[in-house]
Amino acid sequence: MNPNTGEWLPDASASPSHATGNHVAMTVMATIFFMWGFITALNDVLIPHLKSVFTLSYTEVMLVQFTFFGAYFLMSLPSGKVVSRFGYRRSIIIGLIVTGIGALLFLPAASLQTYSLFLFAFFVLASGITLLQVAANPYVSLLGTSRRASSRLNLVQALNSLGTTIAPKLGGLLILSAAVLGSAELARLPAAQQAAYKLQQAHLVQGPYLGIAVVLFALAGVVWLFHLPPVAGGDARGGDPQHTFMDALAHRRVWLGMLAIFVYVGAEVSIGSFMVNYLSLPQIGHISEASAAGYVSLYWGGAMLGRFLGWLLLKRVDTRKLLAVNAAVAALLVATTMLTLGHVALWSVVAIGLFNSIMFPNIFTLGIEKFGPLTGKVSSLLVMAIVGGAIIPLAQGALADHIGLHHAFVLPMFCYLYIIFYGLKGSRAA
Repeated sequence: MNPNTGEWLPDASASPSHATGNHVAMTVMATIFFMWGFITALNDVLIPHLKSVFTLSYTEVMLVQFTFFGAYFLMSLPSGKVVSRFGYRRSIIIGLIVTGIGALLFLPAASLQTYSLFLFAFFVLASGITLLQVAANPYVSLLGTSRRASSRLNLVQALNSLGTTIAPKLGGLLILSAAVLGSAELARLPAAQQAAYKLQQAHLVQGPYLGIAVVLFALAGVVWLFHLPPVAGGDARGGDPQHTFMDALAHRRVWLGMLAIFVYVGAEVSIGSFMVNYLSLPQIGHISEASAAGYVSLYWGGAMLGRFLGWLLLKRVDTRKLLAVNAAVAALLVATTMLTLGHVALWSVVAIGLFNSIMFPNIFTLGIEKFGPLTGKVSSLLVMAIVGGAIIPLAQGALADHIGLHHAFVLPMFCYLYIIFYGLKGSRAA
């Protein structure tokens, strides 16, 4: 292994075993990426469900995403310290266990019908995923040559998108398929029937999250038994302890990369979070929430398809140019859905997922590019910026309450405009 670059050297005796170990490690990582994608997209189903059960405004229900992605901001630096102390493998195990505990917390939250306990469960769940993000993203980037880092990360992110594609459809069947009463209909029921209805609706989330917890704990066991091959670029613990976060923040490119992650995740999450309610509007799709959940699957499915295509394209196409082009098309699609109605508005917002696809892995790999022993610290800061998924949906919720959901999509459009700048210029900053 080259101690300066952190890449495996082509040693004749070691190369085959290293290659095999890397392939197995990529399989394990892909499974983990799939699970956290599944969990994250399931929020898009729970948001309209909890809005109905607890009779919440758009701003109030967006506290789900505010809490979930706020955990990235609060827990990313502690997660970086965990990775530095325990290394990638043990950190991934810890992250899986914490995420599993968060999933189990949905059971008492549903039984007690307490919105605040649901929010706490989201926070614990996201804290575990934050640690997985801090450990797994740079691990995959460093698991081979730097030239193919974006391609590798696009591949495992494609499996992440497979999880986000399946979750809304499955969640729609398990959670949204039961008849949901409107607030006026519910108000006409006697108090005892209202309480029974809300309990029945709340209990619909228990089965899916119990299953998630079981799978996460099983994955933790698999990673414990399987010895991940070491990487460097920092060191096997994920960074040089002699370097600090302030050392990383001294680089302008880190700040610009953090902002790019912030606005990208914010736009992607905001669009997915509002899509069920948006497509249900009479002037857009005029369909049920359960049917709308199927379109959310198409939105995330587009991201999956785009990442598989990105995995192939990035072997030949410049990472920065592809990022800028995708962001430009996404901005045009957001403008289209705001300026039209009916099927044009519906399909233009769904199609954004295809062009979202390569943005996160490309921004991330450009963000940690050539930082050597600072890689672990920069990774933690980039993951911290995922808090955009908390701030931007909440801001769009406030806009929707004041100017209507249709035109509130102006906020994600501005996010994509910044990503065009980052792809063309910001990612090249000193």
